[in-house]
This record gives sequence, C-alpha cells and structure tokens, in this order.
Amino acid sequence: MIELRPFDSLGGADHGWLDAKHHFSFAGYHDPERMHWGNLRVWNDDTIAPHSGFPTHPHRDMEIVTYVREGAITHQDSLGNKGRTTAGDVQVMSAGSGIAHSEYNLENETTRIFQIWILPTTRGGAPGWGSRPFPKGERSGRFVTLASGFDKDGDALPIRTDARVLGATLEAGATAEYTLGRERKAYLVPASGAVQIDDLRVNARDGAAISDVEILRVTALEDSEIVLVDAA
Repeated sequence: MIELRPFDSLGGADHGWLDAKHHFSFAGYHDPERMHWGNLRVWNDDTIAPHSGFPTHPHRDMEIVTYVREGAITHQDSLGNKGRTTAGDVQVMSAGSGIAHSEYNLENETTRIFQIWILPTTRGGAPGWGSRPFPKGERSGRFVTLASGFDKDGDALPIRTDARVLGATLEAGATAEYTLGRERKAYLVPASGAVQIDDLRVNARDGAAISDVEILRVTALEDSEIVLVDAA
C-alpha cells in the first residue's frame, strides 16, 4: 500500500524567518490521520532565512535526524557540542534524558533541511550528538544508510531506535531497490526531482507512506535526491 501526501496538502506555518511544512501533526498543525507512521513521529520540511534559526530549547526521549538539503545548519548544545552540517550531510541527536540545543543558519544563503523525529526504543539514557558527511556520489544509484539503530550498519550514524534513515541519488531512468519487509513501514520524500513507485508519481517534497511491501522499487522520472525512513 502506498499513500501519496502531496506537498500542497501538508500543514505548516510561515514565520518569516522560517517557512515550515509538516508531514505529520506538529506545533499548531493537527491532523488525527497524520500523527505518526510507525515509530516515525515528525518529518518537517524547513526553509530557514540567512542569519536566523532556532534559539536554545530542550528535548528529551526523541531521536532527531537533520538532513541538510541546501546551505548549512550550525548546532550547539548543553553538552558542549558544536558543529556545522552542510548540504548533503547529516546530523543526529539522541535527546535521551534531556538536552538543550540551538540550530542556526549562520550563512549568507537560505538553508533548507528535513528534520526527522523518531521515537526511541527506550526512554532516558545519556544524550548525544553526531554529524558526518555522506558524499552524494557514494549513494549514486542505490540506497545508503545514513542513520541506523542496527549494529550491523556500522558506517551509519547511530540512533537508539528500531529504524533506519537512508538516502539515494538517482539519474533519470535509474531504479533503486530496498528490502523493506511487509511488517515494516517506510516514508519516502524526494528532496529534488520526481520518482515513480509502482504506478504512483511522487514529486519533490511530496511524501509517500508505504506499507505491506516486501521490496521497495523506486524509479527516477527526473534526476532525483531521495530520503527514506524504514520504521518499525
């Protein structure tokens, strides 16, 4: 089963410095049919103006993955971590028992990110943060695991949940496969381009909620950059 969630159907708000679109209920947007997808709780599509951002605020008991599509985001937290994550790269924060952080676009250009929240397997635990580059050439034509709660995904950033976050870049006409399993759920968003899943076209920034699929096959209708969450 595949449910298309077109970009123009998403909730959200334009705050001037932040234009936020929400694939799931978040902040002032509430849709009882879009509360979560498995343990995937939030997928925000944020456009952040230059020299602006989110002041210090707290989190707990959430795995937060930030995928930078354009520009860069600068993170600072109560553990003393500070890092700048640029386009195509990923940062993760395990909020655990509690952490406070800020995220700013300190650049002279607009920054665009996907921020993905996944419910942790267990509550509490020491908070943590990490970031690493994922060159787009290394995921050309295939899905690469960016963040994972599975020990066997050793090259991925660790998260404390039964889920994976994956990325792929596909040239027009190319197909990538991912073994999902019928008991799992997936949520896919093209950061750019357009793809086809079965007979369904998914345009840039649309969401596709996928279930009861053993092997997910994605064909690029245009050169495309894709982000996928495999959720429990």
